[in-house]
Amino acid sequence: MPIIIVIGLSLVGVLGDYFLKLSGNGEKYIDWKWFIVGAIVYSSTAVGWFFVMKHIKLSTLGIVYATTTVLALTLVGILAFKESLSVYEIIGIIAGLLSIILLARFA
Repeated sequence: MPIIIVIGLSLVGVLGDYFLKLSGNGEKYIDWKWFIVGAIVYSSTAVGWFFVMKHIKLSTLGIVYATTTVLALTLVGILAFKESLSVYEIIGIIAGLLSIILLARFA
């Protein structure tokens, strides 16, 4: 159950990242409305992290969080902001997925 919560928290963080990116993508230098929404959403995960860290090793939490965040941000970048991936980025994503598999097998 704590791993599912970590994935959920990282997805909420990605939602916050989406709004932060949106705040800087317009004609203005910064769109404060989206910036504030992003900051609130992103910071709302802090309480969840406190409880999750009591039940999961920090190294495992870090890998699950980082990999989930990278995958979700990649999808957001491709789908919402029409960004593309380089070969090295694809290799990095594959390496992240392999690290999750290794952690699940040996942790």
